[in-house]
Amino acid sequence: MGDPRGIFLINGIFAVMLAAAMLIPAAVDLVAGNADYQVFLAASAASGFLGGTVVACTWRRGIRLSLRGAFVLTTSVWLVLPTLAALPFALAGLEMSYTDAFFEAMSGLTTTGSTVIIGLDNAPPGILIWRSILQWLGGVGIIVTAIAVLPLLQIGGMQLFRMESSESSDKAMPRAAQIAGATAVIYLVLTLVCAILLWGTGLGAFDAMAHAMTTVATGGFSTRDASVGGFANPGMEWIIIVFMVLGSLPFVLYLQAVRGRPMALWRDTQVRWFFLTVGGLLALVALLTDLFFQVEPVEGVRLMLFNVISVMTGTGYASADYGEWGRAATEVFYFAMFIGGCAGSTSCGIKIFRFRVMFENARVQIQELIRPNSVLVPRFNGRPIESHVTDAVMSYFFLFAMVFGMLAFLLTLTGLDMTTALSGAATAVANVGPGLGDIIGPSGNFQPLPDTAKWLLSAGMLLGRLELFTVLVLFTRRFWVS
Repeated sequence: MGDPRGIFLINGIFAVMLAAAMLIPAAVDLVAGNADYQVFLAASAASGFLGGTVVACTWRRGIRLSLRGAFVLTTSVWLVLPTLAALPFALAGLEMSYTDAFFEAMSGLTTTGSTVIIGLDNAPPGILIWRSILQWLGGVGIIVTAIAVLPLLQIGGMQLFRMESSESSDKAMPRAAQIAGATAVIYLVLTLVCAILLWGTGLGAFDAMAHAMTTVATGGFSTRDASVGGFANPGMEWIIIVFMVLGSLPFVLYLQAVRGRPMALWRDTQVRWFFLTVGGLLALVALLTDLFFQVEPVEGVRLMLFNVISVMTGTGYASADYGEWGRAATEVFYFAMFIGGCAGSTSCGIKIFRFRVMFENARVQIQELIRPNSVLVPRFNGRPIESHVTDAVMSYFFLFAMVFGMLAFLLTLTGLDMTTALSGAATAVANVGPGLGDIIGPSGNFQPLPDTAKWLLSAGMLLGRLELFTVLVLFTRRFWVS
């Protein structure tokens, strides 16, 4: 595993960074005259002290981690951060148990968007902005993880995006650290532009910034119980549609566009498939619902486009209760939960590139049945897809189905009905946010669920966000003894 001090050191550094982030909602509450600023200061002090102590005890230059150490580090960071991020929720005046607080923090950092807080319209501003900050940090964190970490660990076919194995002309930046830094800058710029545009639609500065952070992160936390629909602002919805899409496209391609290759974004296979999938889902929902007979055509297009993109990308915003659009349309939304956006984006789900890999392999096999003597090679973005990549993608599909089925089964054992259990498992593993049904649907909330179900869903969020393999490999005997 290499030097285990590296694992503790990096976790400590992240704890200190999280403690610094807690000062922002503390300042917001202080300005607003809310006493919860003391809660954030106390939580910041505790996290900073813990993280600082760990850093001081483990600091050493030149610490190296092995491959095993990288797996442990990746999972441990995404466990330590929500554990500490839950402190303000548990200590604030919301009367939340630690179970609820941890669920909210895990949902935020994994950009899932499921919530247990009721009464967001009257919640303290510090708590509201803290939820948005968690999703914003989780969004940029998962981009860096997907670009710089998961390809090296060869997780679920992510080695397709391994920068070191690409041709020099296809490298956005030569080193992972530069990629992460440039990505963070683009991420920040998109957030600020989104906030300014939302502010221009009539939103207050606070709501504009809160929603900009959770939109670009495709997280979905809102400052209203009714989500974006509670603002009744069509201009706001159109802007969020645009930035949900931007957050779901590969950020590495933005780097290439900035460096003089603007057409790289459209030439990418998964980007084209992303837009084709959105168009197909939109057409399908339009055919299966009578929404156009209830509202004006432009409003109908906006409502369908907003909610289709929100569910497919795992953002989880709702501008309407699509559960009332009919059973057929609801089933389309259910399957859309699993799709996700592009690899190297803030979105979640199975990811477009994996569907593309499976499609290419199926196409080649069908052609080989027709012409048995031909030698055909499946390709992705013009490059041959190596067999180990295909194997990783197929394994991912199998594990995704297995984890989803197991989680849904365990949720039924906690007393949940089948609709809530199935959609809850789907929304957790795919990191979508709202489920289906009267309890956790677009107009519902996860607060009524039993504590056991909330811990199970939190585990599902972690598994889904880290592409399954990263966590599950830790439960194999060979990982620890070989």
